[in-house]
Amino acid sequence: MRRRRSLLLTVLTGIMLIYSLVPLVWLIINATKTQPGLLDSFGLWFAGDFALWDNIRDTLTYNNGVFVRWLLNTLLYVIVGAGGATILATLGGYALAKFDFPGKRGVFAIVIGAVAVPGTALAVPTFLMFSKLGLTNTPWAVIIPSLISPFGLYLMWTFAAEAIPGELMEAARVDGANEFRTFLRICVPLLAPGIVTVALFAMVATWNNYFLPLIMLKDPDWYPLTLGLNEWNDQATTAGGDVIFNLVITGSLLTILPLLLAFLLLQRYWQSGLATGGVKD
Repeated sequence: MRRRRSLLLTVLTGIMLIYSLVPLVWLIINATKTQPGLLDSFGLWFAGDFALWDNIRDTLTYNNGVFVRWLLNTLLYVIVGAGGATILATLGGYALAKFDFPGKRGVFAIVIGAVAVPGTALAVPTFLMFSKLGLTNTPWAVIIPSLISPFGLYLMWTFAAEAIPGELMEAARVDGANEFRTFLRICVPLLAPGIVTVALFAMVATWNNYFLPLIMLKDPDWYPLTLGLNEWNDQATTAGGDVIFNLVITGSLLTILPLLLAFLLLQRYWQSGLATGGVKD
């Protein structure tokens, strides 16, 4: 019985692996094709000409290099928005986990409720509010909403409650460390796996954000990659427009590379039990 269950799990895992890898393989293969090659060859196999480097060059230089502008915009939104969300979630989660104050249960209920509300449900009210403030069609219309991450706050709250032994904090206070120094020198290293996890979640959410920039931004100079590639795709499918499906595919490949690189560089921080042995019995 156990062997059958193990075989079933192996098969299901293999199916999920194939399901996850096929789109990536399709993207990599088709990014090596010219525009005629996309139409004349099978999607999961290479064409006669290897045009990856030409496609990358054309993607980066097409329409006066607007792809590079969209990439810089996306990096701005990620660094300021996702970075700020990570810092705020870390500070808030630590405070909620390690300090008692009146109304803490109410805050918990609000955070859980905010996690349950989908972002699309708040898009129109957010747009109306930012329109009244005159912030639409500016980078702040994308950055400010990205600073709020209820899920990141909840994740850091639960992680900090388990990852930081109270005895370590008490020992630091006895040694004369103030709260700020205790947080930076003692708690932040212990929170590193949670911080990295929240940062990656916030980075992916901001990098792939489409609906919020769609309703907030009208100036193409402030588009992120998601909106920019969608504009290229619309241009490629419009009668009389430039046929640039090869650039859309290559741009999509270039778009996911920073995310893959971030996961590879930060995966070593995904560890548990960093506090093991930090407290003596």
